[in-house]
Amino acid sequence: MRRLRVLVLMDPALVPPDSTDGYTVQEINEWKTEYDVVSTLRAAGHEVRPLGVEDELKAVRDEIENFKPDVVFTLLEDFHGKVIYDQNVASFLELMQIPYTGCNPRGLMLARGKDLSKTLAHYRRIAVPAFAVFPMRRKVKRPARLALPLIVKSLSEDASLGISQASVVDTDEKLAERVAFIHERIGTAAIAEQYIDGRELYVGVLGNERLRVLPVWELKFGNLAQGARPIATEKVKHDPSYQERAGIVDGPAKDLPPELYARIQRTAKRIYRALDLDGYARIDFRLSADGILYFIEANPNPEIAKSQEFATAARLDGLAYPDLLHRILALGISRAKAGVPAS
Repeated sequence: MRRLRVLVLMDPALVPPDSTDGYTVQEINEWKTEYDVVSTLRAAGHEVRPLGVEDELKAVRDEIENFKPDVVFTLLEDFHGKVIYDQNVASFLELMQIPYTGCNPRGLMLARGKDLSKTLAHYRRIAVPAFAVFPMRRKVKRPARLALPLIVKSLSEDASLGISQASVVDTDEKLAERVAFIHERIGTAAIAEQYIDGRELYVGVLGNERLRVLPVWELKFGNLAQGARPIATEKVKHDPSYQERAGIVDGPAKDLPPELYARIQRTAKRIYRALDLDGYARIDFRLSADGILYFIEANPNPEIAKSQEFATAARLDGLAYPDLLHRILALGISRAKAGVPAS
């Protein structure tokens, strides 16, 4: 790829240093994606400018006008502290007519609402857990069709925010308590869905028109405490010390019959299309003990640190990390050259 001017948008608190020397594993974990993207693109010869963005778009406009980037690499996960505004940042970049990486605004919106994405998947005869939504400031009453146990999550937050062992509830009283926790502590509506006891599988998808489906990946829960459920809690996903103590690892999904493996990849591609995703995304599934594949959620613009599931699956598929980032850049540029907004 020719030398590019790349503007990288990120949270101000996550603007990485030039080197990881002197930082703890926990500190590096906070900004590892930002560091890996910036340092890798610089090592590849690109002119890279990180920009912290929190609640003001003027700085983005000024950098576009002054730096004149060839492409904007978006690592922002929220704006004004709200994850639902990520689609608005993508819309702003489209209005500025500047190429940007990752998913288009429509795909971000459709994937963000866990109820909407499940409804669209179910319409296309893809299995999803039964679920119910509990809006803010409403009485919690479990529908009769929704059998316990359930797992309670934020309707719109990602990165396992608010998910712990207490998220799995087996009584109506615990359901009400956990919904109240989501309302009060996370500040969003809650979704309670059928708890699927089974394997946690991830499938990365890369592309706009032609799609590349990455190897099926599995999160393995190692040595959980007795009675603990195998779920992707905040600690499981983001606490390196806990991951090491509990033996939490991820890697290629093994012991899947070839026909099932192919069906998982086909289903990931169908969901990617159904939600109008592009750029790159990770599709999350649960595979039950009786072999039913359930769609859990879609994650457009997932973490792409070198150590994260998306990048390690891409590496197994023959895409070294610099090649993966160049592919993501190329997808953003080619979408802009198509001449129409992605949404």
